[in-house]
Amino acid sequence: MKLTVIGLNHQTAPVHIREQLAFTTDSLADAVRDLSLNVAAEAVILSTCNRTELYCVGEGELIIDWLASYKNVNVDEIRPYLYVLGCGDTIRHAFRVACGLDSMVLGEPQILGQMKEAVRVAREQDGVSTWLNALFQRTFQAAKEVRSLSGVGDNVVSMASAAVRMAEQSVGDISSLNVLFVGAGEMNESVATYFAARSPKQLMVANRTLTRATYLCSKLGHGAQACKLDVLPEIVSRYDVIVVCTASQTPIITQEMIQAASAQRGAKPMFVLDLAVPRNVEPSVANVAGVMLHTVDDMAERVASGKEARAAAAEAAETMVETKVHEFLAWQQQRQRVPLICALRDEGERARQQVLNNAIRQLAKGTPPEEVLERLSVQLTNKLLHSPTRALNKASLHDTHVVSTLSQVYHLNH
Repeated sequence: MKLTVIGLNHQTAPVHIREQLAFTTDSLADAVRDLSLNVAAEAVILSTCNRTELYCVGEGELIIDWLASYKNVNVDEIRPYLYVLGCGDTIRHAFRVACGLDSMVLGEPQILGQMKEAVRVAREQDGVSTWLNALFQRTFQAAKEVRSLSGVGDNVVSMASAAVRMAEQSVGDISSLNVLFVGAGEMNESVATYFAARSPKQLMVANRTLTRATYLCSKLGHGAQACKLDVLPEIVSRYDVIVVCTASQTPIITQEMIQAASAQRGAKPMFVLDLAVPRNVEPSVANVAGVMLHTVDDMAERVASGKEARAAAAEAAETMVETKVHEFLAWQQQRQRVPLICALRDEGERARQQVLNNAIRQLAKGTPPEEVLERLSVQLTNKLLHSPTRALNKASLHDTHVVSTLSQVYHLNH
C-alpha cells in the first residue's frame, strides 16, 4: 500500500471527460465510503469544476478500476486523461493544489476551502487515518504559509471578475441588462456578487429550493429576486445574461428552451455561461442564433492575463513548496523507522531483564555483590554485542556495507 493520487484536471482533460468523472456534493460521502471500504486503506475525493482527484493509500491500478466501475465508464477511455502520482509527487501535488499553483486561476483561494471540505467529508466516512491525516495537516499548514509569504494570491483575476468582463464584452454594460443566475451554490454566489456590484437592471436567482435562493438574494441586495427552477421556461426569455451552476447531473437549460426564448427576444443577443461540471446547459444551445454559450474551460484565456503579474510570486511559492515537501518526506521517513527503533529497544530491554534477574538470583544465594556486578556487566555486554559481532563474522571480506554501518553506529575507526 502506498500514498498516491489519481486524477484529471482542466489541463489534462476537456470538460466532456471531466463531467463523466465528477462527484456531486450529495454523492461524495457514499463514494468515499465505498472507495475506502473496498479498495483503499484511506481515501479523500476532491471534485470541483476543474478537477477530480482521489488521494489514497492504496494501489493506483485498483483505484483506477474502481473509478471507472463506479462511474460506469470504460477504463481505457479515461486512462489517457488521468495522472497517477507516487508518494513524493502526491505530496508535492497536494501542496501545489492547496496553494492555487495548479489552478486555472493562479493563486485562487477557493480551492483550499474545497480541499478542506473534501477532507471533512472523508473523515466523517472514516476514510482518513494516519497517512492522509498527516498529509492534509501538512498541506493546509503549507498553503497558509506559502500564500501569506509569497503573495501568490495577490491580484488574482478570479473566475467571477472574468465572467463579468466576458458578459460585458458580449452583450454590453451590466447596468442595462437583466441577469439570471440558475443555482445558488458557492460558485454562483461568488459570481453573482460581482454582477450585483455592477447594479444590473434586474437580478434573478432561480434555485431548486426557494429558501436558499431567497437567502442569496438578501446577501446580494440591488433588488435581487428569487424563484424556483420549474419556472425557467417561462422567464428565461427576459434575461440577457444567464449564469448556470447547479449540482444537477443533467442539463437544466435545453436547446428547445433557448430557441423559444430567442424567438421571443428577436435579434437581441444572449450570453450564457455554464460553470457546472457536469454541464447544466446542452452544448447544442451554442447553435441557436444570437446566443453566445461559454463553459468553464472557456474561462482559461480570460484569466490568463493576470499570470504574468504573479509570475515572480509563483516562482517564490514553488520554491517554498519544494522545501515543505522535503520536510514532509523527512518526517515520513522518520515515522517509518519508529517500529524498528521500538523493536531494537525492546530487544535491549529483554537482555537487561535477563541479566538483572540472574544477578538477583546470585545475590539471593549469597554471592558477593562485587562478583555479581562483574558478572552482570560482562553478560550484558556480551548480549548487546552478540548480534553485531555475529553480523561482522558472517559478512564477506568485501561486504563493506555491514562494516561501514557498524563502524558508524559504534563510532569505530576500523
